[in-house]
Amino acid sequence: MKRLLILGATGSLGRHVLQQAVAAGHQVSVLVRNPAKLPTELRSRITVHQMDLGTVAIGALADIIRGHEALINCAGLVTEGRVFVDLVDRIVSSVESLAPAERPTCWFLGGAAVLDIGPTGRRGVELPKVRDTYWPHLKNFERLSASSLDWRLLCPGPMVDQPALGTANLRMAPDQLPMPIPAFAGKLPSLLMLLLFASKVPQMIIPYADAAAVMLAHLTPRDAMSRHRVGLALPVGMRGKKDTWAARPGSTA
Repeated sequence: MKRLLILGATGSLGRHVLQQAVAAGHQVSVLVRNPAKLPTELRSRITVHQMDLGTVAIGALADIIRGHEALINCAGLVTEGRVFVDLVDRIVSSVESLAPAERPTCWFLGGAAVLDIGPTGRRGVELPKVRDTYWPHLKNFERLSASSLDWRLLCPGPMVDQPALGTANLRMAPDQLPMPIPAFAGKLPSLLMLLLFASKVPQMIIPYADAAAVMLAHLTPRDAMSRHRVGLALPVGMRGKKDTWAARPGSTA
C-alpha cells in the first residue's frame, strides 16, 4: 500500500481515484479547494488539505507532497488553456524542488491527441481543429519530458461515467494510439489524417473507473510505464459514445 496524494479529488476522475484508493487500503491524502465536496463517508479515512492549486506557492505545495510515495493529479481542464498548463507546471516544479529521494511516482492526465498516430511520427494534437483545444496536453507533455521526474501521462479519449470494463479488457499502448494504424497513413494530408484520427476516438471513450484503476495499478517507481504516455482503448470491436466529444468541457481527447 502507498502513501498517496490525490490532487483534484472532487472532480469526475478524482472521485473514482479517491474511492478506489481508499478501498484498496492506500494511506490517502487529498488536496482540494472545497472539502465539502468530498464524500461524507470517506472524510474520516483520509487526510484533507484545503488549498487552491492555482495560487499555492511552490514551497507550500512541496511541503504537502513530501512524505508521499505516489501522486495522482486529476486537477485541471484542457479547456482552461494556459491556466491548465500553469497548474501542471506548478505541480511539476514543486516535485522538482524536493530531493530526488523524496519525489513520489507521479501520474498526470493528458489525452489521446498527444499520442503518436502509429509509426507516422504525427500526433492528433498537431492536426487542424484538434490543436486549437488540445494544445495544453502537448505543452504539459513537453514539460514532463524536460523534467527528471518519475512520471506517467495517462492519455485516454473522452471519459464517461459508465460501469467499469476492467483493466484486463482494455487495450493499452505506450506512446501511441492503442490500435492498428494503416501503413499508408503517414502519407496522408492533414485533413485526411484528421478524419482518420477522429474515426479512432470512439474506440478510446473510457469509463472513469477504468482510467482510475489503471493509474492505481501502476504506482511502482520506475516501472515499465515510467516516463511514457499511456494510451487506452476499448476491447476490439467495441465503440463508446459521447456526443460532442470535441467541444465538451474537460474532454481529454
